[in-house]
Amino acid sequence: MEGRDPIDARLLDEFQRDLPLVERPFQAMAATLGIPEAEVIDRLARLSADGAVARVGATVRPNTAGASTLAALAVPEGRIEEVAAIVNDEAGVNHSYLREDRWNIWFVATAPDPVALDESLARIGNRTGLRVLDLRLVRAFNIDLGFRLDGTRRPMAPDRGARALDLTEDDRALLARLSRGLPLTPRPFAALGLAETDALARIATLLQARVITRLGVIVRHRPLGWTANAMVVWDIAPDRIPAAGTALSALPGVTLCYQRETVPGVWPYALYSMIHGRSRAEALAVLDRARALPELAGTTAKPLFSTRCFKQTGALISAAA
Repeated sequence: MEGRDPIDARLLDEFQRDLPLVERPFQAMAATLGIPEAEVIDRLARLSADGAVARVGATVRPNTAGASTLAALAVPEGRIEEVAAIVNDEAGVNHSYLREDRWNIWFVATAPDPVALDESLARIGNRTGLRVLDLRLVRAFNIDLGFRLDGTRRPMAPDRGARALDLTEDDRALLARLSRGLPLTPRPFAALGLAETDALARIATLLQARVITRLGVIVRHRPLGWTANAMVVWDIAPDRIPAAGTALSALPGVTLCYQRETVPGVWPYALYSMIHGRSRAEALAVLDRARALPELAGTTAKPLFSTRCFKQTGALISAAA
């Protein structure tokens, strides 16, 4: 993060996860940074206004508190703006990107339940008149995305799955609020619709169960200089996916890795990996190292670089939230 204020850099690097679960989390962060609590809040507000921070809050494991999928459309060049607006008009679409491929508009659709998700995709298909590729998650190898922005690239921790936990409607409402982001106030956990001590205890339980995959400063990578971001899809035999996904997710520079359903005759790619790079050459160098992994020998990799971000928000978990 060359040229960035060193305190800002520490805020963005050291607090992407493990937000202090205390009544005054920004005060605890301030003690670590050696600055006043009010300055932490002011800096996060400024970074949010600048677009570097999406929110201070949670990322929720897919398909635990709601339903989600990755989807794509093959949009003619002259309709990209129109179709992107239709996609983003769906409340449950929380990420949408233009990528370098015939299937060029990609989005993550979320909903409170699978029926609502199917209805959302159907609306997009009907309004655009285009086929929607629905690529449901099969297995996660790494879904954290909270990587350090400065220094040497490190392997991401492998996903450990979720522990069985019966979620209540209060849990869903809590997760929805955390997905939208905490208020930047001295006692943000007091604004979540529960008694402050109850909210802190329940968040701790949801973290331990790994329903919440990360609680902290959720950054937007492109404004921070990570402009060469490629979703790499791999055409690989099903029996090779467990070993390949494990090896790929442990490669420094690979920031997400997961298996998804295929669409026979249309989309054969079952293994996905994200590479975030500060330049296209940096991202392609990571891809070269991935191709050299023995577990991926003989497979076909297709990099889909993103050229534009249309939308990036938290997931839709509760229709009433």
